[in-house]
Amino acid sequence: MFDENGTVIKTFYTLRQQRKMSQGIPNIALADYIAPKDDYIGCFAVTAGLGIENRLKVYENSGDDYNSILLKALADRLAESFAEKLHYEVRTSHWGYASEENLNNEQLIQEKYQGIRPAPGYPACPDHLEKPSIFDLLDANSMGIELTESMAMWPAAAVSGYYFAHPESRYFGLGKIGEDQLKSYAQRKGIDLDLATKWLRPVLG
Repeated sequence: MFDENGTVIKTFYTLRQQRKMSQGIPNIALADYIAPKDDYIGCFAVTAGLGIENRLKVYENSGDDYNSILLKALADRLAESFAEKLHYEVRTSHWGYASEENLNNEQLIQEKYQGIRPAPGYPACPDHLEKPSIFDLLDANSMGIELTESMAMWPAAAVSGYYFAHPESRYFGLGKIGEDQLKSYAQRKGIDLDLATKWLRPVLG
């Protein structure tokens, strides 16, 4: 990622599918949705969980599991809604590549819009170690969102990820990767192979 002066300010690393595909179907990576130059990738981080801990403690201390679960669920849904709303504004206003978008609620649920917002830890990009780059770029800590040692977001009602606007961008599952890509990934990120193995173990073939 470059700033307006062409200086590299952040590098994001992606993984590529390695399983055997049917003829004519490529093995893709999220990086395929960004052109080598003059293209954009965005990042976002939102939360709706700030300040709910004290209320949750009141519920939990009084044995009110119902309201505790309800408050957590409400905060989660609001965070997801916030992420959806922000993505809409990016598509139609801030980036404006879909300024004429006019989708009904059902079409929005089915993600019929152009672009995707994948998140580290999800099928297309399972490495949680990319989260710190997003948080650093956005200074997410100043918004009250933090990462735990296990790379979970705190408050729990938080969502973060990337924006891709390419018209052919889509969600996909990475599947299993080989030892060769694991070593390449660790080298590119400049991290110890054991650390890369720890975080990518679920997708190692």
